[in-house]
Amino acid sequence: MSRFSVDEITEAYAAFHERVEEMRVAGAWEGYADLFTPDAVYVEHGMGTFRGREEIRDWAVRTMTAYPGRLMTGFPLAWQVVDADAARLVCEVRNPMPDPGDGTAMEEPNITIMTYAGDGLFAGEEDVYNPLRFHAMALRWARIAAEHGRADADVVAYLDRFGG
Repeated sequence: MSRFSVDEITEAYAAFHERVEEMRVAGAWEGYADLFTPDAVYVEHGMGTFRGREEIRDWAVRTMTAYPGRLMTGFPLAWQVVDADAARLVCEVRNPMPDPGDGTAMEEPNITIMTYAGDGLFAGEEDVYNPLRFHAMALRWARIAAEHGRADADVVAYLDRFGG
């Protein structure tokens, strides 16, 4: 028998996802790490592995308040499954960007593996995606936004850094 039920894991992730949306709307990511246990491990294939709340918090604030993270319009789920025996929820998260100025719709997905720890907290997250595809999308978005006068200083700095 599983330590946690499918319903408990599903409900905990729904609450987690709701909090993430609140943080995205507010542009305030300081509380992200508090959705995890103090000893949680976050594996982000493009940026590294973060251990404990403070490393997770530093990463979340740094990444989600700068381009391209700060411009994502949400994190809708395409699908999710729960493996209660492993205390895991696996889902596909879409990462859409706003219209860069010419009506182009852009997004890159990732597979997220959440490990549930109980009491509404997660002991780990792993985001599996192709960082090169994500970077190419962010660069393309920035170039189009610049062409249409919609690139702020953060986007221009990204272009300058990565070959705009």
